Amino acid sequence: MITSEERAGHRSALTVTAWELWKRPTNWITFTGLTVAAMLALTGIFTMTVAVETSQVMTCLLLAALAIVQAEATRRIEHQRRSLSITPHVSMTSVWVFPGAFILPPQLSALLVAVIYLHLGFRSWSGIRHVNPHRTVANATTMTMSAFAGWGAVQLVGDPSVTVSSICFAGLAFFVVNTALTGIGLYLAAPGKASVPNCLGTWDDNILELSTVCLGGLVIAALPYQPALVLLIFLPLYVLQRSVLIKQLEELATTDQKTQLLNATTWQQGAIREVARAERENGQFGALMIDLDHFKSINDTYGHLAGDDVLKGVAALVKAETRTQDLAGRFGGEEFVVLLTSSSKHESVAVAERIRQRISEMVIKTQDNEGNPVVIEQRTASVGVATYPLDGRTIDEVMASADASVYAAKRNGRNRVVSSPDLASVADVAGMPLEAVAA
Repeated sequence: MITSEERAGHRSALTVTAWELWKRPTNWITFTGLTVAAMLALTGIFTMTVAVETSQVMTCLLLAALAIVQAEATRRIEHQRRSLSITPHVSMTSVWVFPGAFILPPQLSALLVAVIYLHLGFRSWSGIRHVNPHRTVANATTMTMSAFAGWGAVQLVGDPSVTVSSICFAGLAFFVVNTALTGIGLYLAAPGKASVPNCLGTWDDNILELSTVCLGGLVIAALPYQPALVLLIFLPLYVLQRSVLIKQLEELATTDQKTQLLNATTWQQGAIREVARAERENGQFGALMIDLDHFKSINDTYGHLAGDDVLKGVAALVKAETRTQDLAGRFGGEEFVVLLTSSSKHESVAVAERIRQRISEMVIKTQDNEGNPVVIEQRTASVGVATYPLDGRTIDEVMASADASVYAAKRNGRNRVVSSPDLASVADVAGMPLEAVAA
């Protein structure tokens, strides 16, 4: 059911000057326009120079039909996956486009992509979650250029027969061009917030895309000889999509969505397991509590979106300064916690000092509530350090000690690291009772 507001939005989208396209960065519009122009020019050249056989047209229509059936069968899963994606969304269209790139003339590959993305665009336009047409066109252009690269790789090899080496070489060309064009487009769309995962995807994203290319390779192997075997692709493809969705839902349940660190509940569970391990092995670990100084002033001055960018920047910094086996989480607001496995008090203080120093050097480019660019820098943090078993035999006792150290750091001028044995000296410097420092 489409609401009257959505219908009005659809009607306004028909007015060229009202297109959302014009709100995108100029560099992105230029890059996308040039890519579309190159794709159309190449399609025209291929149409005039590369012969097409009737059987190839039938193969193109078959691949398009299979792609549409698969898209309809997994439409709900894809909508959920797309809504949960925080890195480039990996669709499953490569399963059908890559075989077209290998088997078909390039102009038919372009036609195949056009049919697939017209269907996807129609589904988006008529559905609840509307995707702007310029995004659909950009994605279709990227996929078409990737198909051209795959076809070009086959021509370069000079052996159009279906062999493992020719499929792998064409698949690599397809994947590289797809990743490069997608990454450049995402960078130009938001250069101030660009990062490798945001532009090129995570390792998991790229492995998923390679998996779809591999499934496309199986389609290539089956299509010329036993077309009916292609139907066997549907079930593993469906299971793959569901598995990816389940993984995304698991990450949603365990991860703080703003910073991508562990949420408080998951961090606490991991910390309890670490206490059990350390107790069993007579080991130790460090715990840091990081509290950003005067964080409220950022929200009050620039707005909550700018504050969110600062939190994301600190989270990325904390991840960079800790190891894979360490537990980094967000406790809410501007508080972060880190559990440093198998770390002494001295080692934990050294890590805390590095994090504190890096936060003070951090430069965040963002926007205020009016959309004006602002630079947030010279921020500070107060860090409390405690260790197991020196400062407690349970995670609650250890974190209470770290929390007391944070308050001691704040009361002694902020922008400093305080560990639990330092509380007495901090009290002496601050001229207050020890109970007041640790309160």
